[in-house]
Amino acid sequence: MKNIINSSVGASLRTAQNNSANAQPRRKPQRLPDFDYSAEGAYFVTILTKGKRHVLGKIIGKEIKLNETGDIVKRTWFDLPDHYPSVTLDEFIVMPNHVHGIIWILSESTLEKSVGAGLKPALTKPTLSEIVRGFKTFSARKVNELKSTSGKSFWHRGYHEHIIRNSDDLYQHRAYIQNNPLKWSLDQYYQ
Repeated sequence: MKNIINSSVGASLRTAQNNSANAQPRRKPQRLPDFDYSAEGAYFVTILTKGKRHVLGKIIGKEIKLNETGDIVKRTWFDLPDHYPSVTLDEFIVMPNHVHGIIWILSESTLEKSVGAGLKPALTKPTLSEIVRGFKTFSARKVNELKSTSGKSFWHRGYHEHIIRNSDDLYQHRAYIQNNPLKWSLDQYYQ
C-alpha cells in the first residue's frame, strides 16, 4: 500500500512539474533515505547564514572575534541540551557566516543512567533535523529581537550533515572544527 501511495504521489508531482512552465529543478535530497536520524551517535553539522552573509564576527589573526549576533548564536548552541535532554554537544565553532558543530544523540538507557535513580526525564528522541530546526529557530528569534527585525530569515535553508562513523572520523571532524579559523581564507564559505 505504501509503495502505491508513494508512486501515485510521485506521479502527481511529476505531472504537476511537467505542466508548470516555471517548474524549478528538484532539490537533491541531503539525507540518507533509510537512516534513523534519531539514532544514538555523533553527527557533524554545518549551518550557513542566509546569503552566506558575514554577520557573526570576523577572523582576526588566527581567531574568530564574535560580535553580539555571534555571541547569541554561540549561547543558543550551548543551550540545546536544556531543550533536548538526549543531546550532548562536542566540538563547535562560530565562523563569520556559518557554524560547525558535533551533536551527540544519546540512547534512552544512557540518558537514564546519567539522570540518577528515581529521576526520569520525559524521554523524547528528537531527530537531528528537529535539533537543528530548534537551534535555527531559537537563535533567529533572539537575533531578530536584538535587531528589531521580527520574522526575518537569518539562516540558509537546510544544513549539511555527516554521520560520524568511528573514532578516526570523529577525530578528523574535531580537528577540522578546531582549525577552521586558521584556514578561513581557504574555506569554501569565504567570500
